[in-house]
Order: sequence, then C-alpha cells, then structure tokens
Amino acid sequence: MPASSPPIAAAALWVAAAYLLGTFPTALLVTRRRGVDPTRAGSGNPGATNVARTSGRRAGAATLAGDVAKGAIAAGVGWAAGGHGLGLACGLAAVVGHVLPVTRGFRGGKGVATAAGMALVLYPAAMVVAGVAFAVAVGLSRTVSLGSIVAVLVLPVAAGLLGAPGLEVAALAGGAVLVAARHRDNVVRLVRGEERRLGASG
Repeated sequence: MPASSPPIAAAALWVAAAYLLGTFPTALLVTRRRGVDPTRAGSGNPGATNVARTSGRRAGAATLAGDVAKGAIAAGVGWAAGGHGLGLACGLAAVVGHVLPVTRGFRGGKGVATAAGMALVLYPAAMVVAGVAFAVAVGLSRTVSLGSIVAVLVLPVAAGLLGAPGLEVAALAGGAVLVAARHRDNVVRLVRGEERRLGASG
C-alpha cells in the first residue's frame, strides 16, 4: 500500500534524489576497464547501443540494465514514498538526470532505457504496447533510433488509452518530447538515409 502524499518539501527531496540517481554514469563505468570512452567513440552517445558497438555486447547489455534500473528504482521508490504521481515525478526526474546530468555539463544520454525502466514500474501495459511499437519500427527500418523515437512517442498515447490520468499523460508526453529531441541528429541522418542500420559493418 503506497504511503500517503508527503509534504511538498519531502516530495521535492525525493525528486532531487531521483535526478541525481539519473546522473549515474552507467556507460562510463562499464567501459572504463576496456579503456573506451563512449562519449568519444562511435556516435559519442553514452548509451547501450553505442557501448555495444564500441565495447562489445556484454558491455552494452550491462549499460542497458543499469540505465533501465535507474528509471525503475526512481519510479518505484517515489511511488512507495508518496503515491503514483510522485513515482512518475521521480521517474521523469531520473530521465532528466540521465539526459541532462549536471555532473557532466548537462551532456548525457538519450534517456530511452531510463524512461523504459520508469514505464515498466508505473505503466507496464502501456510499456508492452510501446515495446511492440519499438520492435515493429526496428524490424521495418533496421534502425534502433527510429524504434526508440516511435516507442517513446507511443508510450503516453498508450497510457492515456489505458486509463492514465490526463495530468500523468501530459507529463509522460513532456518526457517523450525531451527524449525524442535528444534524437535530433538521428532524425537528420534518417532523413538523409545515413543512419546506421542493424548488421551494418563499420
């Protein structure tokens, strides 16, 4: 049973803590032993896809698990501390922390995995729909970036159709816009036909 809503000051502290959790540099820590800096190698994005390409699949999987965990932990703790709304606020704060980490000059990842972790805890049914959309988009385009963009944009729509409150849907939509905006370079490459496809060499 979730706790009753905490005072505003306490809720703000939970959100701030979730943001700091989101700044945890999963990719940098995973690749440190391998002597690879994912912010300087490959696409320069400290995310699971780039880590897998530059440091191997195991490193990519570890990065993915860590980034998903950040969103899931933030959302779960927030939910337990002050209800579903605080869980969403904390989950989104973790996404913002991942995308715009104050510890690294606001140059972070794209937030897809962290958002997925949040959604798995708070909106599992909508996450299933978004996951299917991801799989279809990747299957048709052979590009992870397009699948990621489609999935994050489908998530708030699916959550709304499945009964999430309007305020929560609006907050999810805001998070989706942030994550999609971080893919602007991918969108440019997709339009030009230059985006790297799955299985491509080099």
